[in-house]
Amino acid sequence: MMSEFLPTDALSESQKILGRLKEAMGRRIKGKEDVIDQALICLAADGHVLIEDLPGVGKTTLAYCLAKAMRADFKRIQFTSDLLPTDVTGVSIYDERDRSFHFKRGPIFSNVVLADEINRATPKTQSCLLEVMDHGKVSVDGDTHAVGTPFMVIATQNPVDYEGTFPLPESQMDRFLMRLQMGYPAPESELEILNDGQPSYDELEVTDVVDPEEILSIQKTVRQVFLEPSVLEYVLKLVTATRTESEFKAGVSVRGSIALKAASQARALFHGRDFVVPDDVAAVALPVMGHRLNLRRPSSDAMEERRMVEGILSRLLSAVVQPR
Repeated sequence: MMSEFLPTDALSESQKILGRLKEAMGRRIKGKEDVIDQALICLAADGHVLIEDLPGVGKTTLAYCLAKAMRADFKRIQFTSDLLPTDVTGVSIYDERDRSFHFKRGPIFSNVVLADEINRATPKTQSCLLEVMDHGKVSVDGDTHAVGTPFMVIATQNPVDYEGTFPLPESQMDRFLMRLQMGYPAPESELEILNDGQPSYDELEVTDVVDPEEILSIQKTVRQVFLEPSVLEYVLKLVTATRTESEFKAGVSVRGSIALKAASQARALFHGRDFVVPDDVAAVALPVMGHRLNLRRPSSDAMEERRMVEGILSRLLSAVVQPR
């Protein structure tokens, strides 16, 4: 089954590029092949990722290695309670020499932006990311400025520490294509990390293996990956199931269904296919839909609530029959 829209050479080249990225990142991120795969699928789908995990498990390292492997500009923004929106987007500064304002770009003008501990910033500062994550541009003082291309926000947050944090609103969560979890490495992988020493993330030597232009080509190719009508209906059935599930406060949004489709296309391309199979949809359903759902009776423990939401989603995945 081949798509009439996607040339074979584009499919092969995209898979090779993603393979080179995976290999380069895997040299520095030990024992996390599945997380690397999901991050690359998110990149291919032109999406943003939220990494929700404990401190010190490699979240920043993942973002840095991805940026360096694709020769992209990388900026890290430490989100704090006193961070202002202009600290992120930039500000217009008056120049007395020509008596005019000039826009000074903020760190958001990059290819890969790490929004570290994003939930420590106030809602006002968090909201400055809504436009740029949706449209790749920033509006300041009536003027619109495009950010770099490709553009990806990798945000992190600690799901356990609530002191001094501001939970991300649903509108912000909906902007992330996926939510991932790093987890602790396996003992043999952690032993490799210990043997390598403990360099800072920005001291790691990461081989640059692709150009940003190649990433843009992959993102264009992903949109041409074919979905047979029954597979597209399967996507819709999964989304609809979340909307009728009584334990959820609300179901997955239309933006979420578009994200599930895009992530499925990206996974198919990642595995060398120019068409989506039901297993592609099922494989990305939890990271794409999990953070878009809230329980009607929320738990006081964020990690426990996450497990409960993913448990319900797993049940729905089993209940919705896959097309042949």
